[in-house]
Amino acid sequence: MVRFIVGGVFAVALALAASGQEVYQQPPKVVADILDAPAPPTLSISPTGEHVLLIQTQRYPSIEELAAPMLRLAGVRFNPKTSGPARPPRVTGLSVLPITGGTPQAIPLPEQARVGFPHWSPDGKRFALSNTTERGMELWLGDITELKLQRVKDLRLNAVLGEAIQWMPDSRSLLVQLVPEGRGEPPAAPLAPRGPVIQESRGKAAPVRTYQDLLKNDHDATLFEYYATTQLAVVSGEPDKPRIQPIGKPMMVIGSDPSPDGRFLLVTRITRPFSYLLPYSAFPRVIEVYRTETGTLSGTVAEWPLQDKVPIEGVPTGPRAVRWIPTLPHTLLWVEALDDGDPKKKVPHRDAILTANAEGHIQGTELMKLEHRFAGIDFFPTGNRMLVRDYDRDRKWSRTFVASTTPLLGSTPKLLWERSIQDRYGDPGSPVMRLLPSGHSVIRTAGDPAGDTFFLRGDGASPQGDRPFVNKYDLKTGKTERIFHCAEGVYEEVVRVLNVSGTKLILRRESPTEPPNYFYRDGVHERALTQNTDPAPQLRKAKKQLVTTSRSDGTTISFTLHYPPDYQPGEKVPAVFYAYPIEFATADTAGQVTGSPHRFTSVQGPSHLFFLTQGYAVMEVSMPIVGPPETANDTFVEQLKDNAQAAIAKAAELGVDPQRIGVMGHSYGAFMTANLLAHTNLFQAGIARSGAYNRTLTPFGFQNERRTFWEAPEVYGKMSPFYHADKIKTPLLLIHGAADNNPGTFPEQSERMYQAVRANGGTVRLVVLPHESHGYVARESIGHVLHEQIAWFDRYVKNAKK
Repeated sequence: MVRFIVGGVFAVALALAASGQEVYQQPPKVVADILDAPAPPTLSISPTGEHVLLIQTQRYPSIEELAAPMLRLAGVRFNPKTSGPARPPRVTGLSVLPITGGTPQAIPLPEQARVGFPHWSPDGKRFALSNTTERGMELWLGDITELKLQRVKDLRLNAVLGEAIQWMPDSRSLLVQLVPEGRGEPPAAPLAPRGPVIQESRGKAAPVRTYQDLLKNDHDATLFEYYATTQLAVVSGEPDKPRIQPIGKPMMVIGSDPSPDGRFLLVTRITRPFSYLLPYSAFPRVIEVYRTETGTLSGTVAEWPLQDKVPIEGVPTGPRAVRWIPTLPHTLLWVEALDDGDPKKKVPHRDAILTANAEGHIQGTELMKLEHRFAGIDFFPTGNRMLVRDYDRDRKWSRTFVASTTPLLGSTPKLLWERSIQDRYGDPGSPVMRLLPSGHSVIRTAGDPAGDTFFLRGDGASPQGDRPFVNKYDLKTGKTERIFHCAEGVYEEVVRVLNVSGTKLILRRESPTEPPNYFYRDGVHERALTQNTDPAPQLRKAKKQLVTTSRSDGTTISFTLHYPPDYQPGEKVPAVFYAYPIEFATADTAGQVTGSPHRFTSVQGPSHLFFLTQGYAVMEVSMPIVGPPETANDTFVEQLKDNAQAAIAKAAELGVDPQRIGVMGHSYGAFMTANLLAHTNLFQAGIARSGAYNRTLTPFGFQNERRTFWEAPEVYGKMSPFYHADKIKTPLLLIHGAADNNPGTFPEQSERMYQAVRANGGTVRLVVLPHESHGYVARESIGHVLHEQIAWFDRYVKNAKK
């Protein structure tokens, strides 16, 4: 059932009253046929690159599946009956295929299976997956040679927090999270509260973002602890006679990772006291090392208090980003803030990287200091080297260094490259990675004895669109050699580099007329790994082009213009304007082209591209908001208007009827939509999905706005379309998931916006989707959303009176 509310002059036959609930509606048949086409298989490549698993999945769950029991506690959603995800993935078919070609061999699934995605063993010979039943989550093992699955006897997984299934480095045993033995029944809710809920702050500033699904009372806290508590264990032996080695006592594990030699386990757990203002990720935590063989505690890396004083966009103090160095048996590496975690403090260095042996007392030794905030790290397989990235948030600037993983006296990190993170044209690419036999990830080097050359993979952005590449980079000379470049007229990218010379590749290729498929290339021959067919042949006559233009201040903007099938040059057609605002520090980066005109047009979910089947053109528009990060939003509304005016003027030259354009967006795009309706007369109607419209309800910042409401009240008011609801006379369709858990976009935002527009005489309709979150996934919900969207724009855009 769908709850909808109508106001103003529009009321369809099924909605004669001011509010009500009705049955789900279906979109036009051509849309439904595309929507219900089977999903193409997902490809999972073995760590050794010898086999792939073709994974068939259920494209859309039913609304009944979404209505299954769900608890929302401490920022996490889970099914209390299964101690698993509230909305688990559903694999409907598995088959294995050698990389070198052949016929896929099916692996039978359990009867009435609800299996999850497989986890490869590091040696690529077997995989593990979960199967959800009425009583809980089971562990199953698969073998690629025997083509069968076996259930591991008498185990119940716990996937409320953390990672429920991981392989150990020996590829024979697994690290799992189990429901503790003798857990008993969940704590019953008290008939009456024991007392009031009290919160107190004693004079120190502690701003927090707007979170949802938080703990509300003592019973919530008790219930959360009951379900989040897991028994970490190593499981080995045969599936029908498993050997179980418990790791420590039952605890609330949020992260675990075996050391490369398998002797130790890095475990992160949360503890009380909990918070009613923050999700579990901010609860007090302890980072410890356990011995695998005995399951006993070996040492403690860090103990964090409740993270309620961490500045917004700041980081906690003490060890963070703790991990194993993959090329050493059991050596830890972590990062510590040198600025108290506060990005506004002026300091010579923001972070330090430290290392320590995990055996015995854990005492960190400093490897290097970073001028800016730590942003990531990758390790070389030889030479005790790593790539380290830092990030300057004020300039949106990234730097990459090569540094030593051992504390060498006089060793100085070497700067490799630096750039604006928004400079897509200047992106040198990211390191291609591979797995060691231990299952840990390292950089794929190119075979020279010193390990000085390695592969970089990038999008290849250019004014003509993206052309992905793979380069070979030499650390000593700084020179690059291109070993792969996307051909013209198609879109292809390297999914996996399989050998040191870079001649054996797995590619993903598509074009405007051919759906994405995977191929194995050995330098001489090429073999298809998948045979995906067009799920929407009705759309193949729909042409598209990449368009650039300039707004009034000279900033370049771009958009992809999709024409409906059978469009004839010279026609004037109605259009859908779809966009999402993005902040840029400079006009140069804002004007860079994104995307490619050579990609296959895939349409699924409640996509705006379904309008192509109804005779509309679709404009996918870049909406840059340019300016210094601290003040870019001062001209947010003006820049939205300027972007829209420039794009529409250009589209009008290319066949779009400027008098018949509807604007729509999702989340921040919905916020944009409402603002454009409040401040311009460019559109005939709008559709805003899952948005936030009153920024005083997100007073400690939102999106990339760093200032609080009290620091910039005028900006918050000017940007909030709720404040300007009296100006919205263009018909507005609001859609929202009733269970939206995205920070700031709680359903009340759309409900209040509806009431504001309605009270001021605007034409407005509100559709609230039961059980749906920020994105919509149930087949019934998606079909109804498409029905609503097409009906709204048909009435107010396509058939608008001129």
